[in-house]
Amino acid sequence: MAKRNVPIEQLRGRHLGRILIKMGILTREKVHQCLSVQGKSAEKKLIGEIMVELGFIDEKQLRVALAAQRGMEFVDLAGAEISKEIIEQVSSQMATTYRAVPIEYDKDKKTMTIAIDSPDNFKATDDLTTLMGFTVNAKVAMPSDISELLERYYSEDDESINDLIGALEGDDFLSEFQGRDQSIDLDELQELADSNPVRKLLNLVLLQAIRDKASDIHFEPFEEEFKMRYRIDGVLYEMVPPPRHISVALSSRIKVMANLDIAERRLPQDGRIPLTVQGHQVDLRVSILPTMFGESVVLRVLDRSQVDLKLENLGLDAEDIGIVSQLIRRPNGVVIVTGPTGSGKTTTLYSALKELNTIDRKLITTEDPVEYDIDGLIQVQMQPEIGLTFAKCLRSILRQDPDVILVGEIRDLETAEIAAQASLTGHLVFTTLHTNDAPSVVARLLDLGLEPFLITATVEGVVAQRLVRKICANCKEPYEPGEEQLMELGLTLDDVKGKSFYYGKGCDQCNNTGYRGRLGIYEIMSFNDEMRELVMNHASTNVLRSAAKKTGMRLLREKGLHAIYDGITTIEEVVKETIAEEQ
Repeated sequence: MAKRNVPIEQLRGRHLGRILIKMGILTREKVHQCLSVQGKSAEKKLIGEIMVELGFIDEKQLRVALAAQRGMEFVDLAGAEISKEIIEQVSSQMATTYRAVPIEYDKDKKTMTIAIDSPDNFKATDDLTTLMGFTVNAKVAMPSDISELLERYYSEDDESINDLIGALEGDDFLSEFQGRDQSIDLDELQELADSNPVRKLLNLVLLQAIRDKASDIHFEPFEEEFKMRYRIDGVLYEMVPPPRHISVALSSRIKVMANLDIAERRLPQDGRIPLTVQGHQVDLRVSILPTMFGESVVLRVLDRSQVDLKLENLGLDAEDIGIVSQLIRRPNGVVIVTGPTGSGKTTTLYSALKELNTIDRKLITTEDPVEYDIDGLIQVQMQPEIGLTFAKCLRSILRQDPDVILVGEIRDLETAEIAAQASLTGHLVFTTLHTNDAPSVVARLLDLGLEPFLITATVEGVVAQRLVRKICANCKEPYEPGEEQLMELGLTLDDVKGKSFYYGKGCDQCNNTGYRGRLGIYEIMSFNDEMRELVMNHASTNVLRSAAKKTGMRLLREKGLHAIYDGITTIEEVVKETIAEEQ
């Protein structure tokens, strides 16, 4: 059968068999034969695999057809030579992360062509366009050819952040802007944002932060220096500081990536940068704040893959899971999760929503910002600048016939009252507040101006939570704590007889911190008739706490002690994240 050159436009979106027939590689009979084998096979094999197994086509022909199906061109890179100028446009870490090799580059037109090993990797094109600032087109090549090129051109060129910072310090163009923070015009800002060394440094910082599971990346200008820091497991770590004079270039580059106004340097700006790194959809939430010495930029890293959104993965023990499951299955009422910023409140609420996300329930969320994408949920992003606030949105949501509503945060009386009214009209409402512990929620709601009768009529339960760092399993060792350490927890040596204590001595796996990952500790207060009566009688937080303890509530500090005795965390972490009970 003679092979034919068919325009890709005629092949895009067609069935694989039809593409191979049109290309003159297979006959109709052979395609039907493969479909028949596929239909009889117990394993659900892809039709392409069957064609290769039967010897009708080879791997290369399969790649060509799969590329054409996606409207992409195939390129044969066996033994290809690529110039140094083209290779230098993509850093080693980017090339290996995305398994993409640059093969063509036009500096004037700001376009690049990359070769990728699978048409399913097409998102690499969007990400590299965002990260690099010029138009990126992709062609498909054999995986073996991509591996060979990566090894040949990038294995020795494993650039580190230190190398790039060294190159930045010696860059003549960037050095011209030293001390010129306020006198840079728009054309120069654009040129700074497009500077190759700046792009490479930022891309390396972003990819390393995502790989190290950092939750935030900070770029901070000071009078004499410019700092870069990652927050990992709740703790900030400083990186090698880049030269002070590139702060404007870095902030401009981030603005370009987040589609913000690079000329505006007097007002705060917020935006987002969507990326897909190694199959994970990652959102970088951008916050830019003007300071005395330039713009402070913080990127919040939101990994949208919902692998851990299950109640069992949060750190709740069996008893707590039972209580929370009961709370979230109430027909109506308000369930409040409380804790400081970054204590995992949103993750807890989403885990509850995921549990309730069945075909017979309608779930609507109002958030600022939307942090996870979950199929089956109607999610609304708040936009206060155009008047779309929690309160305004809630009124409309009640006309959308929901069963469960998530209100991102109760910040004012209006939102609190509408949430309470939603509960009274038969809806289950999840929300968050900022308080130190569960009993303090009542005082906070009263402080906002909510009437005691509305609190008693609607609030079903409060979950207070903290995140403590877990001891690294690889370098965990037992030790005997001293009296001073125990005193911080209000314990004596007699109290801990027979108990084991552990710490992490530090290793490569935990970046020598002794900790790896975090665990939630929870304080759950369910409302019963006695609690409601106390609220109506304006009982103090201490009285409410004592009453809740009598009904079985265990305090955050108590939960922390259990985590210490179970060898999961350390005394320092529990002391840092929980407060001793007020006498």
